[in-house]
Amino acid sequence: MPLRFAEPATEAYRFPLTIRHLLDSALTTASDRRIVYRDQGSWTYREFAGRVGRLASLLADLGAEQGMTIAVMDWDSHRYLEAYFAVPMMGAVLQTVNVRLPAPQVAYTLNHAKAEILLVHHDFFPLVEAVLPSLPGVKAVVAIMDGTQGALPAFAKGEYEALSAAASPDYPFEDFDENAVATTFYTTGTTGNPKGVCFTHRQLVLHTLACNAPFGAADGTGFAYKDVYMPLTPMFHVHAWGVPYVATMLGMTQVYPGRYEPEMLCRLHAQHKVTYSHCVPTILRMLLDAAEKTGTDVSGWTITVGGSALSPQLCAEGRRKGMRLIAGYGMSETGPLVSVARIRPGTEGDDAAEIQALTATVPAPLISARIVDDDMNDLPHDGQTRGELVLRAPWLTPCYTGDAKASETLWHGGWMHTQDIATIDPDGYIRIRDRLKDVIKTGGEWIDSIQLEELVATAEGVVEVAVVAMPDAKWGERPLAVVVVRPGAALTLETLNAPIEAAISQGTITRYAKLERFAVVEGLPRTSVGKIDKKLIRATHADNAQAGVA
Repeated sequence: MPLRFAEPATEAYRFPLTIRHLLDSALTTASDRRIVYRDQGSWTYREFAGRVGRLASLLADLGAEQGMTIAVMDWDSHRYLEAYFAVPMMGAVLQTVNVRLPAPQVAYTLNHAKAEILLVHHDFFPLVEAVLPSLPGVKAVVAIMDGTQGALPAFAKGEYEALSAAASPDYPFEDFDENAVATTFYTTGTTGNPKGVCFTHRQLVLHTLACNAPFGAADGTGFAYKDVYMPLTPMFHVHAWGVPYVATMLGMTQVYPGRYEPEMLCRLHAQHKVTYSHCVPTILRMLLDAAEKTGTDVSGWTITVGGSALSPQLCAEGRRKGMRLIAGYGMSETGPLVSVARIRPGTEGDDAAEIQALTATVPAPLISARIVDDDMNDLPHDGQTRGELVLRAPWLTPCYTGDAKASETLWHGGWMHTQDIATIDPDGYIRIRDRLKDVIKTGGEWIDSIQLEELVATAEGVVEVAVVAMPDAKWGERPLAVVVVRPGAALTLETLNAPIEAAISQGTITRYAKLERFAVVEGLPRTSVGKIDKKLIRATHADNAQAGVA
């Protein structure tokens, strides 16, 4: 029997899943709610919609059209949020530029994306001036002075606020194919140039809806209209995890902090009673230190932590201060939502059990997850068997733009390959064990660097740790612990190995995990998005790692 299809009325509206429609209900139910920028001003949703129209109009006056790439180089701001909507709503493609990359890589991403108009904060004028000669495709640059005085740079066509004020708020946004590309950005890899990923309107709308679905936050509260939202993940990175779209769709009060300055973040939190944020562990550490210094009460602040593993020690410290911490897992290629921690039934109120639960996450709605071997054979969901995590969902990037070979590798077998080693238990909880490139193979045994880091982090005097594989003539590879030590602490191999030996005796880790060497550093190197840079650690310590202190 052939498939049956509905026969819509002649005048039935064929509703496209485009970003424009994320604004619809907010303008009806929250038109007087406010979007705040630092201590510089705030705008109602009604005013925000007008500014979105003005931005589209000024871009059109500069020659923007459907399909054109428009790049933004700004801190987290109301302007960035305006671009999140205005650029894709007019059918153009928003490129969120990673401003922390070296200048040659910034130039590479702009050229690769074929950016033609740039919106640039004054902090990045020197960077733009340096790379503009290598950007023949750029037709116009709009300067964002952000309240500062001074002459515009010679390369600017005008200033953002002045051009916006002169533009019409009534841009004629139209419907178009929901499968049109809405955004693009570049994810930094371990080798070579950054890889471009892109997302369509349909993908971003479905991702927004899934992020908002009440599928079991760790504290049982979720993310709601009543919350006050402040992003602490850069808006250039995976759409700030997609949360600004959720917050705007819900009509929430939003607070944009600009450049992340610890004392400013504390002031904004206290003044506006921020209830929800998201960040990497490094930013959480910074917040806790700033709260201690300023006396800021952070109790009741719900923070989703991702990007890298949330250590039990950091989690416990945040909880002692009254924070509600939720671990999440995702990737640039996944938009980023894949899974979020959920407290197991029957363990509510048990601090140790709840903290332990944050190391396992459950898939979001519409996520299909498997663990597979090298031949794509399914492995059992027994919580013990390790395999590569592969995924399907309607919002996963379909390719690396302009890199067919990498795209085929990403989607080998029709499933997105995460390059993460994981287990899945009978209840569907996913536990990330390690990155494929970070697993340590020693004496025929596999050691998960994440598990070893969690153990070493509990040793007396350790502030932070990264564990990497180092070549070894006898064993193939051996683990090296690179640690940041509390001032005044005397660290020894015996101290570091104490929790490892306890785990060995309990049978939770192989005896080959016992450390023979470690290195003390002032701080762990980070990537442009705040993750620990293990590639750089391996390169730095390749020649000088020795038994004992390296």
